[in-house]
Amino acid sequence: MHQRTLLQIPLSLPDPSWEHALFRKCLNSFQGSQWSLSGSEQFALRYADGPQLYITEQSRGDIKNGTILRLAISPARAARQLLERIQSHGIDARLEALKELAKLSADPTFAAEFINMEGIGTLARLVESGTHFGEMLAFTLTAFLELMDHGIVSWDLISLSFIKQIAGYVNQPMVDVSILQRSLAILESMVLNSHSLYHRVAQEITVGQLIGHLQVSNQEIQTYAIALINALFLKAPEDRRQVEYTNPLEQHLTEMASSLAQKHLRSIILNHVIRGNRPIKAEMAHQLYVLQVLTFNLLEERMMTKMDPNDQAQREIIFELRRIAFDGDTDPTGTEKRKAIYTKDYKMLGFTNHLNPAMDFTQTPPGMLALDNMLYLARVHQDTYIRIVLENSSREDKHECPFGRCAIELTRMLCEILQVGELPNEGCNDYHPMFFTHDRAWEEFFCVCIQLLNKTWKEMRATAEDFNKVMQVVREQITRALAMKPSSIDQLKNKLRCLNYSEILRLRQSERMSQDDFQSPPIILATQYILHLLLKTPELLHCDKTFTIILLCCFFVEKFWFCRLSLNHKVLHYGDLEESPQGEVPFELLSDKIPVSDIKSVLTGKDCPHMKEKSALKQNKEVLELAFSVLYDPDETLNFVAPNKYEYCIWTDGLCALLGREMGSDLTRSDLDTLISMEMKLRLLDLENITIPEAPPPVPKEPSSYNFSYNYS
Repeated sequence: MHQRTLLQIPLSLPDPSWEHALFRKCLNSFQGSQWSLSGSEQFALRYADGPQLYITEQSRGDIKNGTILRLAISPARAARQLLERIQSHGIDARLEALKELAKLSADPTFAAEFINMEGIGTLARLVESGTHFGEMLAFTLTAFLELMDHGIVSWDLISLSFIKQIAGYVNQPMVDVSILQRSLAILESMVLNSHSLYHRVAQEITVGQLIGHLQVSNQEIQTYAIALINALFLKAPEDRRQVEYTNPLEQHLTEMASSLAQKHLRSIILNHVIRGNRPIKAEMAHQLYVLQVLTFNLLEERMMTKMDPNDQAQREIIFELRRIAFDGDTDPTGTEKRKAIYTKDYKMLGFTNHLNPAMDFTQTPPGMLALDNMLYLARVHQDTYIRIVLENSSREDKHECPFGRCAIELTRMLCEILQVGELPNEGCNDYHPMFFTHDRAWEEFFCVCIQLLNKTWKEMRATAEDFNKVMQVVREQITRALAMKPSSIDQLKNKLRCLNYSEILRLRQSERMSQDDFQSPPIILATQYILHLLLKTPELLHCDKTFTIILLCCFFVEKFWFCRLSLNHKVLHYGDLEESPQGEVPFELLSDKIPVSDIKSVLTGKDCPHMKEKSALKQNKEVLELAFSVLYDPDETLNFVAPNKYEYCIWTDGLCALLGREMGSDLTRSDLDTLISMEMKLRLLDLENITIPEAPPPVPKEPSSYNFSYNYS
């Protein structure tokens, strides 16, 4: 063991020559001892904790104070020794070497040395020989995968026999879990990192063979299996749908792509993965998200295909939409008459171009995908389709919901929401379980959303001019419902039913009023503008100042010492009392007074004369925060210590208001924030569908008495 761990060193601040000096110190200490150490190039420093990586010139700057390092044999020496032990005849020695190799292979410095010694080829030959099983094979595959993941060696150098051997482990009915995990991971890396290896792997592994691994109870195996399915699907040639397949491999690709929508694969993922008894881990959620994105990307071709107005087969689909909606079994005989009726029907169907509806499908996206959705609705949900069309055709022209235009725009919106045609995002786990519950999940999703659009149109009493506004509301309804992760199409319907137009307005209003919403840059800017208006308009703050001055009533500092403001706000009355008063103190009992006009300023905290003494400064912080003084001619002061923060704010603000100065206490700032918040909320009120009366509300009756008010006369 002394060859792997010789010395542990708690490291302090390293200087530029720290490594060389440290090696010399260690070697000098052991020269001539039982260790017989010589030659610093044979040794290196490694972290004692964690991954235990080697320290290099590039990574030594990352070392933190207090890190414990250990002196070990160099990466080159360790790689040479492990390579020799791996090829030894002793099974125990080989197993220990492979175990150590699996751990060291994650280190890029060691990996580079081991690969330079043809270590990858050695491991590949061990796998191809088929003589390793159990733990020994698992460590071999782990080391191989770790070494290849460094990107030093190209995956294209892997031999066909190695691929067949790895694929054989995946196809075996009974194989060790650790071996199966690493085999699936290796095949996934091959497919993702090499175009040529993709074809070879696709010949050895089919989606049907991987389905069996989704039915096990081990979620890690399920995750690796779905990851391999995703990799095969992601790297399949883009032209697989456009060519005439004569090659068995290309035929396999087509079958694999179409199998993603087959009931067997979908139901197994739904029942054994999504609805399994175990919670979905982050990596599994990511792979399900990737599978969802890749499945929807099968729609990209139709989404980006324009309709050919001269293609009779495509035009026949539009004719079928008309026939289903209006039961046009008997067409008129005359050409002109037929053309007029068709134009009228196409207008009732909600197409923008009444004369030639095919022109509505020439814009991409959504292209032909919108027509596919409309045809699915008409054929599969015929009653719903007819009801929507006839219901809108019977409304007034200004309130009709144009089905054709809505279906096309809705298809485009759904493509944007579900990111059709975009590659999966790394680290995203946003999969939707309901899309795994139906063989035609996309089409069913459209059918639910088109009914929602028609319902929202009626709730908003929309006209043609409100089309974009309705689409914005529908987008919000759909995204909010999807965020709740409905587990089925029926649950999606229930959530959308609750998210009607009134609920959307309520949610918008609630979110506007939330504190987080008031922290957004536009709201902060608007708040600053309103504050500027308030400060520039003194009459808006007059009521607050008047109320504060009114509250300047009884106040005592010592045991029976009182001070209060006169009713005309011109004099401060104060004086000593012989006993504690009951109720309001009459002015006659307060012998001393100060005219407000003689007050120079109001001092607070440590600026107060009675707080500048050392004995006073030793008092706690609360006393300092409650102290204030009135400075008046000739340089005399009247000193106060308020009983609480509220009284302190009232008196300091009131005195400042009397002097015509700005009130700056915490209470005033709080009141101002409340005033601004109320003003902002009033300005952000959504007055949709709210009738504002032309006449002001009636003035309430006078109160029975005015005892609550002061008499200023």
